[in-house]
Amino acid sequence: MAVQEYKCPCCAGAIEFNTQVQKMKCPYCDTEFEMEALLAYDQDLSTDGNDQMDWNSEAAEWQEGETDGMRVYSCQSCGGEIIADENTAATSCPYCDNPVVMMGQFKGALKPEFVIPFKVDKAAAVAGLKNHLMGKKFLPKVFKDQNHLDEVKGVYVPFWLFDSDAEGGVRYRCTRTFTRTEGNYRVTETQYFSVYREGQIAFDHVPVDGSTKMPDDLMESVGPFDFKDAVPFQTAYLAGYLADKYDVQSQDTIDRANQRVKESVDDVFRNTVQGYESVIKEGDNLRLHNATAKYALYPVWVLHTSWNGQNYLFGMNGQTGKFVGNLPCDKSIYWKSFAIVGAITAAIIYAVAWLLFR
Repeated sequence: MAVQEYKCPCCAGAIEFNTQVQKMKCPYCDTEFEMEALLAYDQDLSTDGNDQMDWNSEAAEWQEGETDGMRVYSCQSCGGEIIADENTAATSCPYCDNPVVMMGQFKGALKPEFVIPFKVDKAAAVAGLKNHLMGKKFLPKVFKDQNHLDEVKGVYVPFWLFDSDAEGGVRYRCTRTFTRTEGNYRVTETQYFSVYREGQIAFDHVPVDGSTKMPDDLMESVGPFDFKDAVPFQTAYLAGYLADKYDVQSQDTIDRANQRVKESVDDVFRNTVQGYESVIKEGDNLRLHNATAKYALYPVWVLHTSWNGQNYLFGMNGQTGKFVGNLPCDKSIYWKSFAIVGAITAAIIYAVAWLLFR
C-alpha cells in the first residue's frame, strides 16, 4: 500500500506525525501543523494549474455589398495589408513608411463587430509630437531642430476583445518576521503562512492586438481605450482613414488574453492579503464561463519621423490623445549628468562622514 508523504510548506522537508505534540511536525525547521490544515494545503496543491480557459469567437462574416467601396493595399516591404476606401490614392505603409500598391477589391476577412471612431484629429497628432519632445533633457537638440515629420496617418488597428466570467483561486506564500534580543544575541524569527483566496470576477473587453505589424510595445503603451465610445461597425467610419487587416486569428491571441486575465485576478486577490511582510504567488487555478472573443477596430494616429538616417515611429491614441514613442538619447549629456549626480552624492556622503567621525 502506498504511503502519503507530506512536504513542509516552509522548507520542503519531509514531515511526519509527532506523538508528543499530536501534530504533524517538520524535523528540519520544527514547524508544527494541524492535520486539517495540512490536508487543506495538500488539496490546494492538487488543483494548481487545473485551468479551464477556452474562448469562443463571435466574429461575423461580411454581408453581400458591404465591401464594395473598400480596397486592399499591400506593402511590398513588410508585407502588411491595409484596407481603405475606394477614394484613397497612392499611399505609404503606416508601419514602415514604404510605398504600398493597390491589390484590388477587399474580401475574405471577418467583419469587425465594433469600432471606436477617431476623437482627435491630425492637427492634434502633430501637436502631440511637439509636446512629446518638450522637457526631454537627454534628447539631442539637433533632433528637435532637424527632425522631419514624414507621415501622419490615421489607422484603425484590429483588436480581439475577450469577455468572460472567471472563477477560481490563487494561493500565496506569506511571511511575517519578528526580531528580539536574547542575552547578547539578536534573534530573528520568520513565520510562514499559506494563504488561499477564491472568488469570481467578470471581465469585459480585454483587448489583445490582432496585428503583427504594429509593434506590441507601442500598442501596449498607447492604451488603454475606453469601450464606452464603441459603436457597431459601419464601413463609413473608414472614410479618410486606413484600417489594418488583422493577421493574427483570435485563437492565436488566447495565450495573451489568459495571461492578462490571470494577472488581473492576481492583482485583485493579492490586495486582500494584508498584514504580511512578503506575499509571493505559488499557484492558481481558473475556470472561465461564457468566454467569447469579439473583433473590433481601435483608432491610432501613426507618425513617422526621420533624423540622422534613422526612422522613428510614434503613436497617438485616437480616442484619448495619449502620445507615445521612443526618442534618441544624447549620450554626452547623459554621462555628464550622471557624473554630476555622482559627484554631488559623493560630496554629501563625505560631509556626513566628516560630521559623524570628526
